[in-house]
Amino acid sequence: MMTTTLRVAALAALLVSCASGQDEKWTSIFNGKDLDGWTPKIRGYALGEDPKKTFVVEDGAIKVDYKNYTEWGDTFGHLFYKTKYSNYKIRLEYRFVGDQVKGGPGWATQNSGIMLHCQEPKTMGKDQDFPASLEFQLLGAGNGVKTTGNLCTPGTYITIDGKVNKTHCINSQEPTKPLGEWVKAEAEVHGGKLVKHLIDGKVVFEYTDTKLDEGDASAKPLIEVQGNNNLTEGYISLQSESHPVEFRKIEVLELKAE
Repeated sequence: MMTTTLRVAALAALLVSCASGQDEKWTSIFNGKDLDGWTPKIRGYALGEDPKKTFVVEDGAIKVDYKNYTEWGDTFGHLFYKTKYSNYKIRLEYRFVGDQVKGGPGWATQNSGIMLHCQEPKTMGKDQDFPASLEFQLLGAGNGVKTTGNLCTPGTYITIDGKVNKTHCINSQEPTKPLGEWVKAEAEVHGGKLVKHLIDGKVVFEYTDTKLDEGDASAKPLIEVQGNNNLTEGYISLQSESHPVEFRKIEVLELKAE
């Protein structure tokens, strides 16, 4: 028979486990071996075409690789996961490596991102640079901005502290990390109500009331089909923006709708 002391100890252990998230059912969406479940969309090419093998899997990581490029040529790319999400967390590790491909813009040095609530990739134009989405921007120490976990809003806008904010990129206060260092990034997304960006376990940015931008050419058709500009769900994608970057340990936790 369990004594009172043991019961208290077991209850305490359970509470600690719950508080630390050990009971959360995270699902890996990257198998570490290949791009099963993931589809590239490279500017200038049809969905699924990646003739220069920008996105490859090596050493248990998705690598954004430019060894087959002679120059950049504005071929912005995104690698989409197959599932649409609304209420969820996503976490992964990223790091920047090597040198930027020839012709890449200065602002894209050590620059990539996790795109949240992306439009469906098949709705993107062949020459569209970025999907309408919320970009959890990831920067390395070689970028002049010097912060990571920022927000950029291609075709979207948000609210911060109760005020609508249509600034395209808004910086966090979290310093960038050195080239080659693995960094933990996590986003917590509650439909269109609240989004949080976390770096190494710390909340570095949060915003509410996510919307498609009525004034954006890419967002307008989406708004017409949907009948409103609410941005409450979408796909996840990883960016290629001209600097080599690697992603690993990519997991999703689905949350209950509020």
